[in-house]
Amino acid sequence: MGVHEEINEQSELYEHHHFKVDKKQSLLRIDKFLDNRLENVSRNKIQNAARAGNILVNGAAVKPNYKVKPLDEISILLPYPHREVELIPENIPVNIIYEDDSLIVVNKEAGMVVHPGHGNYTGTLVNALMWHLKDLPLFQKGEIRPGLVHRIDKDTSGILVIAKTELALNKLAKQFYDRTTSRTYQAVVWGTFGHTEGTISGNIARSTKDRLKMQVFTDPETGKTAVTHYTVLKNLGHVSLVECRLETGRTHQIRVHMEFIKHPVFNDERYGGNKILRGTTSGKYKQFIENCFEIMPTHALHAKSLVFKHPETGKDMFFDSDLPPNMQKLIEKWENYIRSRP
Repeated sequence: MGVHEEINEQSELYEHHHFKVDKKQSLLRIDKFLDNRLENVSRNKIQNAARAGNILVNGAAVKPNYKVKPLDEISILLPYPHREVELIPENIPVNIIYEDDSLIVVNKEAGMVVHPGHGNYTGTLVNALMWHLKDLPLFQKGEIRPGLVHRIDKDTSGILVIAKTELALNKLAKQFYDRTTSRTYQAVVWGTFGHTEGTISGNIARSTKDRLKMQVFTDPETGKTAVTHYTVLKNLGHVSLVECRLETGRTHQIRVHMEFIKHPVFNDERYGGNKILRGTTSGKYKQFIENCFEIMPTHALHAKSLVFKHPETGKDMFFDSDLPPNMQKLIEKWENYIRSRP
C-alpha cells in the first residue's frame, strides 16, 4: 500500500491528492492504481484527469497507461469532490452568451445561487444547467457541481464558464488552479481614493467571530494567500467605481479585501457596506442613500470579464459583460448627485 497524504487546496471545487508509492509495489497502470485508492472516483474520471495533464509522477505529467513503480511520487488534481445529491433539473431562464461542444458561458443575474448547498437545492444555476444540458453525461449523474470550475456569490452578477465534458472540466480546472485565467470585476465601494491603483494582499480564512463571513489575517500561517489588484475608474463623491483583477480566487475575496482597506462594497450587508459610511447621516443625504439602497438592493459587485484558453483548441477566449441595469442606475444617481452639489 502507498502512503496517502491529502492536500486540500480549494476544498469547494478541487481535490488535490498526493501518494508516495510503497517500495514493494509491483508494476501497475496508474489509472488502476488510483482507482484502487480513491473512493467515489470513477476510472473514467481518473483517465480524463491524466489526459488533461492533471496527474503528475515525480513532477511530470503521465498518461493513463503509465506503470507505477516503487517510490514514485504521484499527485492528482480532480475538478470537484464527488457528492451524491438528488438534484432536479429545472427549466429556469439562463442568459447564455456563448456555447460550443466543450463549454458554456453565462452572464448570471444577482440573486441566483450558483450551486446547491446549505438548503438551496432548487432554483440554482446548476439546476437550470441540468435542464439545459440534460442530454450530456456530465449533467445526468446528480452531482452537486457538474461542470463548475469557479463560482461567484449569490448576489454578485456576471460571467461564469461551465464545462460540458469531463475532459474540458479537467483542462479548465487546471487553468483556474494554476491561475492562468484572468478575471476582472467592477464594484461601487464606499469612500474615495488618493491614488488610482493599488494591490491588496492578505490571507483569507473564515472569520473567528462569524462563520458566515471571511476575514483577512496578517499572520502568514493563517488562511490562504489572496491578492487583489484594483484600479479606480470613477470618483463619485462619497463612493468610487473600482475595477478589481483577481490574482487568486478565494471565497468573498473582493468583498473582504475591500472591507479590510476600509472601502466596503456598497450595500454589502455581510461586510458592513449597508450603512452610511461617508457623508452625513441625516437630512436629504440620508434619504438619497436610502434611495440608492433601494436601487441596488444587493451588494454592488459584478464579474465583468473572463479570459481563458479553450480546452480543446487552446485559443484565447475573452468575454466581457455590461454592468447590470440597477448598478448602472446607481452610478448615474451618484454622478447626478456630484453635479448637483453646491
